[in-house]
Order: sequence, then C-alpha cells, then structure tokens
Amino acid sequence: MKRILIVGSGDVARRALPWLTRRFRVFALVRQPEAAVELRALGAVPVVGDLDDRHSLRRLAGIADAVLHFAPPPQAGHGDPRMARLLAALARRSSLPQGVVYISTTGVYGDCAGGRVDETRPCRAQTARGRRRVDAERRLRAFGRRNQVRVALLRAPGIYAADRLPLERLRRGDPVLAADEDVHTNHIHAEDLARIACLALFRAPPARAYNASDDSGMKMGDYFDAVADAFALPRPPRLARAEIATRLSPLTLSFMGESRRLDNRRLKRELRVRLRYPTIADGLRAARSAIAG
Repeated sequence: MKRILIVGSGDVARRALPWLTRRFRVFALVRQPEAAVELRALGAVPVVGDLDDRHSLRRLAGIADAVLHFAPPPQAGHGDPRMARLLAALARRSSLPQGVVYISTTGVYGDCAGGRVDETRPCRAQTARGRRRVDAERRLRAFGRRNQVRVALLRAPGIYAADRLPLERLRRGDPVLAADEDVHTNHIHAEDLARIACLALFRAPPARAYNASDDSGMKMGDYFDAVADAFALPRPPRLARAEIATRLSPLTLSFMGESRRLDNRRLKRELRVRLRYPTIADGLRAARSAIAG
C-alpha cells in the first residue's frame, strides 16, 4: 500500500495527515481550490472535486490503494448520494482500492434506552441524519462484497478536542436535561479518532464495524458539567424535557432523544488501539493546557 486518498479533508483528516504523509503518498479531495493550499502545506496532494458533482470525481478512479472516507452525507434527504457517487467513481477502473475506512456515527443504532451497545446490535436509526448514515454504510458494505474491497466502519460518537468544546454554549447558559431525564452519551477525542482510522487501514478485517468510542460512560449533563468545571464556567441549568424543548434547536434536541452506552472492546481487541485520551477527564486536562499555553 503506497497511495492513500482522503475524502473529507476536515479536522480529523488534518490530524491524521502527519502520520500518513510520513509513510504514504496522500491525495486529498477538496471542493474549493483555496483549501488546496493548506493541504499541500500539510504534505497532501490536493485533488479538486465535489461529492455532489459526479463528473468532478472521475479523476479518483485508480488514484489510491486505500481510501479514508471522512465526509458526511448531505444534510437532507433519505439516503447518501455522495457515497453512491464516490463508489461509482472508484469503480470506473479495474484498479480498485484495497480498502475503505469510513467514519460513520453511533446514531445508526437509534435510541437504546441507556443500554449497553456493541457492534452486533441492529441499526435502527430514528432520525433522518442517522438513516442517511445507515444508507451510506449499506452502500459501502455492498461495494466491498461485490468488489472484494476490505471495508471498515468506524461508528463515532461525539467528537471533541480543545477547539471542539461547547464553551460558547456554556457561556450562553443553554440548559441540559434534569438528572432524572438525562441521556447516556459517549465521546471520542479527535486525535484518537484520527489514529483509529489510520490503524483500521491495516488491522481491520473485511466488513467490520467498530464503536470508535473512549472508555467514558457519562450522561450528557455530566459532560457539560465537566467541561464547565474544567474552564471555570457556570454549570448549565437543568430543566425538564418538556421545558427544555422551548429553549433549544430541533437538532440539539434530537441528540437528547437517544441514550446508549457504547462497548469499545472490539476496537481495542482487533485494532489493538491504546487511546491517548481514554476518558473525558484526560481530554479536558490536555485541552486546558493547550488553551492556557
């Protein structure tokens, strides 16, 4: 394996680039030519193309031995046509990639009523956002089976880092659910997720899904309390579900409608991952130091 294609060159991709560029020739799909400058400085070879324009993707055929797919589906609709266009472009030549690693979300499971969730649980997404991810996973699995391409699905929960914390929300005083109505939530540090994606390129067996989560088991309100305490901010007010519905956006409320506790044992066993930030406390200590520095 010598050439890697990154699709979706956002924060997690940029965190993966230092490790990747020391070992491979890395191509990165970008929508805007202006973004090419930064990616080139990070060691990647920019390829201008748009997942919403199938004609712009033709140059991707045969370009890489493996693909790291970090791009989300569209924000509307019932499926993921972006995944369909990408896979069609990759299949235009006989030299298909050997593997594809896709960052999905744990929203594919839907609400699990706070239950423990491993990768054998069926996908029962309850939001349109989650159903688009389920569609993307199914398309990619079928592509892998049809073409003997090794596919790994990384189901990520809430991604955080020093520059991805809800500090503004805390400063606004946005509420969270009362403790007796709160939901279980899960997290992964962006640095750990980037490393997991790189390891999955080599260690994941075919057609395998992983809960790409840390070891923390927290309720959502407790997470916001922990962030507030770490940065000397007021803890958010706690409100009943009926009352909070008038204060927050439908998107934010949708995250409060699903409760699950992720089991990450397969991730550690098969990918042999050692998390740099195994708990929220570890990540917040590092974030506080980074921001203070």
